[in-house]
Amino acid sequence: MSSEPPVPPTPLSHRVPDLGALELLLAVARHGSLGRAAKDLGITQPAASSRIRSMERQLGVALLDRSPRGSRLTGAGALVTDWARRVVEAAEAFDAGAQALRDRRDSRLRVAASMTIAEYLLPGWLIALRTDRPDTAVSLHVGNSADVARRLVTGEADLGFVEGLSIPEGLDGTVIAHDRLVVVVAPAHPWARRRTPLLPDELAATPLILREHGSGTRQVLDAALAVHGGLAQPLLELSSTTAVKGAAESGAGPCVLSELALGEELSARRLVKIPVAGVRLRRQLRAVWPAGHRPTGPARDLLSRTGRSGVPGAP
Repeated sequence: MSSEPPVPPTPLSHRVPDLGALELLLAVARHGSLGRAAKDLGITQPAASSRIRSMERQLGVALLDRSPRGSRLTGAGALVTDWARRVVEAAEAFDAGAQALRDRRDSRLRVAASMTIAEYLLPGWLIALRTDRPDTAVSLHVGNSADVARRLVTGEADLGFVEGLSIPEGLDGTVIAHDRLVVVVAPAHPWARRRTPLLPDELAATPLILREHGSGTRQVLDAALAVHGGLAQPLLELSSTTAVKGAAESGAGPCVLSELALGEELSARRLVKIPVAGVRLRRQLRAVWPAGHRPTGPARDLLSRTGRSGVPGAP
């Protein structure tokens, strides 16, 4: 003889009135009137009557005695009201706890950004964020794109900004702007007197002043020149944009950096831009965050600032 499989219980949400209905019942108990209870909660009396009848059908007991003089709780209604009060008080405690968690989240924002974005874009975004959230304490860690990704994956940052070819593993993200890498030299360098664009093979074969492995700039340059024999042994390998620019200005050799980082040097002609033909040196700038965890609170607000920042190439 085969046994029947057990019938799963009806979900609690189908058997217990919702919070709105319980709040209405408590209001009727306070005011002794369904009409006054409805007015207190900002609903119509017909809607309140319908809700009470629905609750009575759900529970299978009468809750109110209705008369021209008002509405009075039945014995069962008084008992249900006592239970409802405990449920609503527990919901209020739940809500207060959730608000405390939101307040804690909103009290700080940990940002990690690659150097170009941190130096040339983030300051304006953070100033705009402070206008809306003056009580949020913001900390900023500046590193290369690989370091930013690691901090997000390990929970050391809430929102990151990177410059590489793709979204790092374990993260989600969105494109916030586009950037171009440019080749620059000191005015006395022979390339500054060229009349023809630099060819990709020439660029690949020339020892350059470069950012370190793990930086978005290096990643894009490596990929762009891979089909042209790859990068030559670096002339210098430095871990900051400022150091790379300083070395190029001193005449040490050519470098490749973000156009965003070179505005002042190009305007003052401390560095000269060298046209390059036949190779794409554009990249996407991205905001990134841990996979499956869309930014909320201050992180969401900062992300929204990136879309109205006036960045060239912003989507």
